[in-house]
Amino acid sequence: MPRQPHIVFAGGGATGFLHPGLAVAAHVRERIPDAQITFIGGGRSLDQHVIRAAGFHHSPVPSQPAPQSALHAVRFVTDNVAGYWAARWFLKEKDVSAVVGLGGASCAPAVRAAVARGLPTLVLEQNVVPGRVTRWLAQSVTAVCAGFHETRSYFPASVPLVVTGNPVRPAFEQLARNDTSRPIEHGEKRLVIIGGAGGSRSLNENIPGALARLRNQLVGWQIVHQSGEGQLQRTVAQYRAAGVEAFVVAFIDEVAPVLFASDLVVCRSGGTTLAELALAGVPAVLVPYPPVMDYHLPNAETFVAAGAASLIDETDLVGTLEDALVEHLRPLLSDEHRLHTMATNMRRMARPDAAANVTDVVHDMLFGKSIRLVA
Repeated sequence: MPRQPHIVFAGGGATGFLHPGLAVAAHVRERIPDAQITFIGGGRSLDQHVIRAAGFHHSPVPSQPAPQSALHAVRFVTDNVAGYWAARWFLKEKDVSAVVGLGGASCAPAVRAAVARGLPTLVLEQNVVPGRVTRWLAQSVTAVCAGFHETRSYFPASVPLVVTGNPVRPAFEQLARNDTSRPIEHGEKRLVIIGGAGGSRSLNENIPGALARLRNQLVGWQIVHQSGEGQLQRTVAQYRAAGVEAFVVAFIDEVAPVLFASDLVVCRSGGTTLAELALAGVPAVLVPYPPVMDYHLPNAETFVAAGAASLIDETDLVGTLEDALVEHLRPLLSDEHRLHTMATNMRRMARPDAAANVTDVVHDMLFGKSIRLVA
């Protein structure tokens, strides 16, 4: 083991993968002050900016997700093979001690290269149902860190799975430590609509009309809507046409304080998003993203079963999404007691020590202690 451990975080490509990695990296930096930390992955300019703003180095390594067509299959093979050999060279040349895969296809080349070199490796799995890459890597890595207890049932007992919870951005951790589980105030309430960092066209197109039909229930509510880049002007125009006053932005930079001061959220149901909602203790109407329904729907169902959220399945609607939004929002907007109960249930789902739990696993891999199962 080198005197100065060098830990690589592999992957990114989506905030749901990148932010948990950044959270763990911040804890590793505190726990192992002399550790060198590097992020490697697909090299999106947004990823690079976020990583460097957090104070870490980034090195691009090519990767491609599973092909959707024969044409894409060629690039899938060439990019991932190139990424594998580039990662192998990097791991050897930079004397890397361990690799943390952030989940998804973008982490696969580096994790496979680390396994081939005999390095300690772990993969983060944010969803209840593990993705194909996690399933593929699970039998060969040192550990799989899962966000949900239910994920255990998808693996054989031989897989070294540790239930850590889903790491979230440091701002959520900090606010959660200071939060006094505030009751819902009787003043102005806040409804937040978030379709994800890239926005959500179906939510942008249906929310304004739904809220126009809920004018009576919206008295005393402030509306904040994240439209996503490229959809801001159209979303603003739709609110204007619907006659609904809303604060619409392309992206909420400091989302943690916004959510901690909110009373209801409409959003997707990725594992990282739900972990952040749980820390904020804000109830939600969850609308799983159809292209990843196999993963996001079970996440949402877990929170619905806990009494923390309401669920709209876009793929199984009898009417329109606007109709469904009206149906789910109407009783919540006018029932403070129900919102308070859902908020309490949401807080019970929180795992504030998730990043620290994953850091324990990293520390154990580096320094030879046995990996313990986190309760």
